[in-house]
Amino acid sequence: MNVTTILLTGEDASQFADFHHGDARFVFDRLTEAGPQRLLDGPVCAFVDWVMDELSGLEMCRRLRADPRTADAHITMVLEGCDPEDKRRALAAGADDYMVGPTDRTTVLDRVLALGTGRAAAVSTQPFQLGDLEIDLPALQARWQGKPISLRPNEFRLLRFFAENADRVMSRTELIDGLGKQDPPIDERTVDVWIGRLRRALRKVGAGEPIRTVRSLGYVYDSH
Repeated sequence: MNVTTILLTGEDASQFADFHHGDARFVFDRLTEAGPQRLLDGPVCAFVDWVMDELSGLEMCRRLRADPRTADAHITMVLEGCDPEDKRRALAAGADDYMVGPTDRTTVLDRVLALGTGRAAAVSTQPFQLGDLEIDLPALQARWQGKPISLRPNEFRLLRFFAENADRVMSRTELIDGLGKQDPPIDERTVDVWIGRLRRALRKVGAGEPIRTVRSLGYVYDSH
């Protein structure tokens, strides 16, 4: 099944149910000033409000373009009116297009489905690099200093999430949420099993112990 991730800065985003259309699945997640908080599967479409609590929509747009995870996302700026100057500034900040709010699940899905092909359908083919670690998304292969790391699908996704959030302590709950594993729910201790396997695979290729346990808090991938 093909997955498209839809990010929205509105508070209701995390409550929107997934949408299935043929062999395609569209998943919603809220976008905050901290950036995406989960793995981004497939193409990404972002809907950014012109006015946000912590920063402007223009600044959020610039941050999305600077983030390797969202640099190729299709960004729609959600304006409060039809001011031509606001439209110009949105495009200058990196937005692909704009629309006048408010938005809801239906209007967002209509806009995403209308995109069809082009930038929104493109999946990045550039490997993600963090020091000696390389994550090749199209090939679903991770490498350490060029050596393939033998991983099961869940462990591959876990390593990718750790790498994209390097040097940040994450609880088991955050890891489950980030991997999109809330439904059906999994036991938090399952995360420990995945991490154990991931650590063994990293040691096997000479990566040492980059994943550190932080007592009572969770785990962190140390990039240095």
